[in-house]
Amino acid sequence: MLNIMNNKIKKYKRMMRTWKRVIYSVACVFVLIAFKSCTQLNSQQLKKIESISEELPWSERMALSIMKRNDRLFMIESRTDPKWSYTHGLVAQSILEVYKTTENEKYFVYAKGYADDLISPDGVILGYNITDFNIDNINPGKYLFDLHKKERNEKYRIAMETLRNQIEWQPRNTKGGFWHKLRYPWQMWLDGLYMGGPFYARYAKEHGAYEDFDDIAKQFMLLEEYAKEKQNGLFYHGWDESKLQKWSNQDTGLSPHFWSRAIGWYAMALVDVLDYFPEDHPNRKDLIRILNNLMESITPFQDKETGLWSQIMDLPEKEGNYQEATGTAMFSYVMLKSVRLGYIDQKFYQIGAKAHSGLTEHLIVINNDGEINLTKCCAVAGLGGTPYRDGSYDYYVNEEIRSNDPKGTGPFILASLELEKSQNKTK
Repeated sequence: MLNIMNNKIKKYKRMMRTWKRVIYSVACVFVLIAFKSCTQLNSQQLKKIESISEELPWSERMALSIMKRNDRLFMIESRTDPKWSYTHGLVAQSILEVYKTTENEKYFVYAKGYADDLISPDGVILGYNITDFNIDNINPGKYLFDLHKKERNEKYRIAMETLRNQIEWQPRNTKGGFWHKLRYPWQMWLDGLYMGGPFYARYAKEHGAYEDFDDIAKQFMLLEEYAKEKQNGLFYHGWDESKLQKWSNQDTGLSPHFWSRAIGWYAMALVDVLDYFPEDHPNRKDLIRILNNLMESITPFQDKETGLWSQIMDLPEKEGNYQEATGTAMFSYVMLKSVRLGYIDQKFYQIGAKAHSGLTEHLIVINNDGEINLTKCCAVAGLGGTPYRDGSYDYYVNEEIRSNDPKGTGPFILASLELEKSQNKTK
């Protein structure tokens, strides 16, 4: 009797395994069909762009130019495989802002495509390693909030939790400032405030973590205290608390020059973090004060004729220096947005608008098909590493200069949107 029962149980288990395989196979077919349908739908929505109308606003002309050059967003910077990168995150956020303004679904689909190429269905970020403690990797997470809000796909939430966990364990200097990367110990760079700050602030707001805003404000205030030149009000690119780096001043720990884009990152971080900073938080007024002082400090270094800023901000006439696109686009965005939100004086509107005109009149090249190209972008600059970057004047002005760098095209879109908002308001 027992043998009969055992045989029946075994037969039943075999039958269940067979049915499971059948059900699984059918489910896979349905998933594959659904995936192909979504892919086809996206392909239809994102048909090849042949030409771009000059009647469109600058924000759309740049967004469409990016889309024309790159079938998928991850292909920016000539990539052939997807990579989780702060530059791609910046462009994705910028194009998502174009979608919010135009409500044209093709911009949403294109921006969303980057996240879907990089984040698996279970929320794992392709190629991301938390133990690198690279604060740059936080930046692409900013636009996942909006994707999750619209799509309600849990993979975006899981990815955001992963990035927030990195912030929790990010190494810090003795003053509480985030290291830029694990391989750059004791160092705070201006760039890092933009890479981590806006994501950290929005996460804190959406999760009711009021106490986190103390920590967010501290990051800005530390660099105001340790990286700001008291005489001209500008900020040095990097601060090494240990003073062990060759590029660091042995008395102050500071790098030797005022690099425009680094200051631009810090300025964009300020104005974007304020989007989420509680009105009643005691440090909100400190951030607005820092923003005001910084805008006053950079204004004298804007070229009076072109409206552009130079690669090394305070040495515009020195041989080898040049008027640079990415930093100028960032300052234009910050000024125009800050005026709109009432953080700074109205006088800065004309300064920010002049910077935008400088870009369109002097650094934008338009192809016959309407595609626009942003020239004179510094490709990259950093401190230390291998080969070693000493932060010297010659180092900064001799880094590669290229067109359509995402660190320029992204802020150009954001600045254009701000200018268009103000123009639409006066119509």
